[in-house]
Amino acid sequence: MAQADGRSLVSAALDRRSVLGEYGLLGESPDASTARALNFLVDLAAKLCGVPFSVVNIITPGQQVQLAAAGLKPGLCAREDSMCAKVFQQGGTTVVPDASVDPRFADHPFVTGEIASVRFYASSPLRTSSGFALGSLCVFSDAPATLSAEETAMLDVLAAQVVEVLELQHRTLQLQHALEELGRSNRKLAEFAGRVSHDLRIPLTTILGYVELSEDDDDIRPDSPAAGYLQRIGGSGRRMLSMLDDVLSYSRVGGALRPRPVSLKGAVAAAVSDLGDGFGGNTELDCEDAELMADPAQLRTLLQNLLGNASNYRRAGQDLKVSVSALADERGVTLRVSDNGKGIGAADRERVLEPLVRLHRPGDAPGSGLGLATCVRIVQSHGGELSLTETPGGGTTVSALFPKGGPRESA
Repeated sequence: MAQADGRSLVSAALDRRSVLGEYGLLGESPDASTARALNFLVDLAAKLCGVPFSVVNIITPGQQVQLAAAGLKPGLCAREDSMCAKVFQQGGTTVVPDASVDPRFADHPFVTGEIASVRFYASSPLRTSSGFALGSLCVFSDAPATLSAEETAMLDVLAAQVVEVLELQHRTLQLQHALEELGRSNRKLAEFAGRVSHDLRIPLTTILGYVELSEDDDDIRPDSPAAGYLQRIGGSGRRMLSMLDDVLSYSRVGGALRPRPVSLKGAVAAAVSDLGDGFGGNTELDCEDAELMADPAQLRTLLQNLLGNASNYRRAGQDLKVSVSALADERGVTLRVSDNGKGIGAADRERVLEPLVRLHRPGDAPGSGLGLATCVRIVQSHGGELSLTETPGGGTTVSALFPKGGPRESA
């Protein structure tokens, strides 16, 4: 039986250590904003209760840690020397007018003079919404005293406020951990996509090379079934190679950003040059100049995708017109790429921004469904947002906000 009780105590200590670790309360100093809020609350508790001392105590498996204190310097002591450790898990508020005559505390080192000479003591447990007691908010003095019902209620209110502050710190830590995990996941994704792309590209380019050699073979007549088979193999292989490039580009977005002022007109010219024959042929391009704070390589990829889409989804029998403009306001610079192409229906505009979504309309050019999704990731990695609207007269307008001051560099 004693052995079972020992195991239970060890398990409880481990559980307490785990929960306090999630809250960042295992001896770590609170961040600046948390410390300010806690110091304000302990000062208010001491004044409302009319005593010189007030402390936020966290009870760990082995210690009492003072996160904030009024009237003294925060410190720590062994759990067995803590007055709060005796009562913080009992559920209600503890009020002791004179600890020297209370059987729970009469021989306690904080009462006998060994550490201090506490007489009046009151504490309210710091209980989370799940019912876990983190510690207590206590007030005390070296002279006997008592609390009115109203003062006791106010102490409980302030203890609840302390818990709110600690919950906010808890959620902040959870968010930080989630962002760190997301960063690790994105890096692994990029590494995996790079390896897969490299491993698949070599045999695929070899196959395409042999297809081209076979197509030039004089023994294969252009009207023969073999020529048709080779044409289909070559087309499928080139589409697969293009998809590999799209997957690799999508996985790399959101990595290390190197933002700097970029000329919009220069970035558009570079994107058009990269597209080569993929952009042109009865196309009118109008571009105004502006300065954006962005990663040049990712902005270039964004424009390649948007201009490429405008060319791929042009309206049949109509010359393509593309306008690239920028509007600066208090939020930052909004880049707009407008075309007079097929357009995207209002019901589909949110959906096409997701990875691997294509509309499969008659006459649409082949694609992987990753172009717009890549654009979304680029803009979001800069701290902005991307949206689709209809161009007046028909077509699609893509708006991408690049916030003022540029993105924060990511590691």
